[in-house]
Amino acid sequence: EENKEKRNITDFALWKFSPENEQRQMEWESPWGKGFPGWHIECSAMSMKYLGETFDIHTGGIDHIPVHHTNEIAQSECATGKKYVNYWTHVNFLNDTTGKMSKSNDDFLTLSVLQQKGYDPLAYRYYLLTTQYRSEITFSYEALDGAVHAYNKLTSWCASHVTEGGAINEAYKNKFDEVMFNDLNTPQALAVIWTLLKDDTVSDDDKYRTILSYDEVLGLNLKEAKKEEIVIPNNVKELLEARASARLAGNYQESDRLRDEIS
Repeated sequence: EENKEKRNITDFALWKFSPENEQRQMEWESPWGKGFPGWHIECSAMSMKYLGETFDIHTGGIDHIPVHHTNEIAQSECATGKKYVNYWTHVNFLNDTTGKMSKSNDDFLTLSVLQQKGYDPLAYRYYLLTTQYRSEITFSYEALDGAVHAYNKLTSWCASHVTEGGAINEAYKNKFDEVMFNDLNTPQALAVIWTLLKDDTVSDDDKYRTILSYDEVLGLNLKEAKKEEIVIPNNVKELLEARASARLAGNYQESDRLRDEIS
């Protein structure tokens, strides 16, 4: 079917015209008529306003490569005659067990969902860093729990070794830089941290200062790590009181049941 808005099937819109007899939420008058900017031109306009006609890094999902980012390059470089972006970092998909997550999926994962389940968003960040950004991740709570354990172990170590002394270990700094300069290989960067922590030839003070330097890149907020305080929730306190009462009353069957529930 012929599309009267296009001269060629591969053309894309710089300006979209408002439908006749229909009020859109966002539309503006223009020399070409009332309408709104096309999706691709929006991004070029915002990028150039804040970052200039040429800028270093543009990121986005791998699904944007064949259409959206290709069109951004075409229109931007035609408009300016300059290179648009120096480096593109395209992030792969986060999948669930049934395939790629999508916004139309009612079970779509969000940070707020994880927080409601008691997960620290920074632990989730650690989980994402365990996979290089161009590789897919298949999400599972089991895998996330493993990352939570590792993240808590790391923050616990940092909280127990806070110091104003120490110095960045240059050999380990170079190891970290080498893997990060290799297309942001964050899994290997995390491996460098654990290798450093096990290295008895490096003082704890130097380990701490070196890890904080890593965290300026990784963003895990390790400088703010606090020693873990064990807090007994109110509902567990109530169970403990109920168990004590059951034992005093000689109701050992109920006492045993409450013990299992407390566990």
